[in-house]
Amino acid sequence: MSRWPQCEPNGTRPGAMRGNATGRWAEGCGAVSVAFPLTMMIAGIVGNALAMLLVSRSYRAKGSRRKRSFLLCIGCLALTDLLGQLLTSPIVISVYLSDRAWGAVDPSGHLCVFFGFSMTVFGLCPLLIASAMAVERTLAIRAPHWYASHMKTQVTKLVLLAIWLAVLAFALLPIAGLGRYTLQWPGTWCFISTGHSLFFASAFAVLGLLSLVVTVACNLATIQALVSRCRTKGAASRSSKQWGRIAMETLIQLLGIMCVLSACWSPLLITMLKMIFSQTSFEHCRAFSSAAQSPDLHKECNFFLTAVRLASLNQILDPWVYLLLRKILLQKFCQAASAVSKCSNNEWKERSITLSEEIRRTAA
Repeated sequence: MSRWPQCEPNGTRPGAMRGNATGRWAEGCGAVSVAFPLTMMIAGIVGNALAMLLVSRSYRAKGSRRKRSFLLCIGCLALTDLLGQLLTSPIVISVYLSDRAWGAVDPSGHLCVFFGFSMTVFGLCPLLIASAMAVERTLAIRAPHWYASHMKTQVTKLVLLAIWLAVLAFALLPIAGLGRYTLQWPGTWCFISTGHSLFFASAFAVLGLLSLVVTVACNLATIQALVSRCRTKGAASRSSKQWGRIAMETLIQLLGIMCVLSACWSPLLITMLKMIFSQTSFEHCRAFSSAAQSPDLHKECNFFLTAVRLASLNQILDPWVYLLLRKILLQKFCQAASAVSKCSNNEWKERSITLSEEIRRTAA
């Protein structure tokens, strides 16, 4: 494995450049301490563990039969994010404690392959699971009769297992010779190389973007169906109201996860496609070690590093979205959504009648 320039604690390295170039090196390489990945790991483990606990309790509840498929997806998403944190964060922390010298932690290069494999698996799985969740809710709301007769929890388990197996097989392609995992700037993590196999890198980016598009499209279709149902049904039965509440709760959770996925993954996926089309690789970020570094190169490399950190942040934010969007916040949101979509026309009529009666009594 080719060696990246080692970052010293004071931001310089032996025999490196002087002057402005040294300042830029310190800015690009020493901007984050070990406290950052350590904090991210703790927040991710706590959040995902709490989310799995709440999902387990909700799944065992008697009134959760209509939500069990969705809860399985939520639980699988939390488990995936938790495993991703446990497998990748300790490696990053070890590299930071070694003054960002990957070669000292991984002289053979096998750990880099494992890290890149983990990044691919635990990056693509949440995207596809979120798409499966969006499709599941769309079917439940737009085709409830078909959903009730065909969409069993066993089917959901098979779909989630198929996603896991497909992503694992895809991530193993570089080990089989199609694609490559390489050390990335600033030498603290490994990921797909965009300079060796365009097919593997482009396949990852396209699959990720397609899953985001499917998630957004399905959620928009679900919103449209919910609004139409609220407007067409004036007086609903108790069971129908309960179904609508469950659908609204899961929809809001889906929207939260969708927003987090889009914000965290879009920059990295779009940047990867841009690199593929321009036939460039961020391995040229090694130019940080030369005195002839350009400001444009500095911006590109730091933007790529920021995009990766945003993608890693997704594993932490996913469970907290589920934890925060619980009953208290959901009830307030449902009340606001009900007013906007005119779902409570009858209530407003009753209030207006009551108000007019009070005015008449006062006048009398």
